[in-house]
Amino acid sequence: MAAIDRWAIGLSGLCMLHCIASAVLLALVSSLGGVLLHHSIHEVGLVLAIAFGVLALGRGIVTHGYMMPSAVGSLGLGVMAGALTLPHDGSEVLSTLFGVALLALGHDLNRRAAA
Repeated sequence: MAAIDRWAIGLSGLCMLHCIASAVLLALVSSLGGVLLHHSIHEVGLVLAIAFGVLALGRGIVTHGYMMPSAVGSLGLGVMAGALTLPHDGSEVLSTLFGVALLALGHDLNRRAAA
């Protein structure tokens, strides 16, 4: 159980790294930034985040019975999904980073509740 939360937190960290790297690389090399900012990368990342969230956070509810980690994580997923509707500017990056941070917090709360 805790292992999947660690994987999910790691995935959240990779998402944050991707968002920051994309913004920096876009400023440095616009052609490479265009590839990293391709919409399908964000959609695939969101699908992976949802899959890990359902597995880890859902299993946490069954294991320890606390809804708060799942609620916080689900809010993060919702913010991340909403960020997909925003234009590729600073608002999308900030919304995604906020959503990723909420999702990682949910996984961390889930991990702590299981301990």
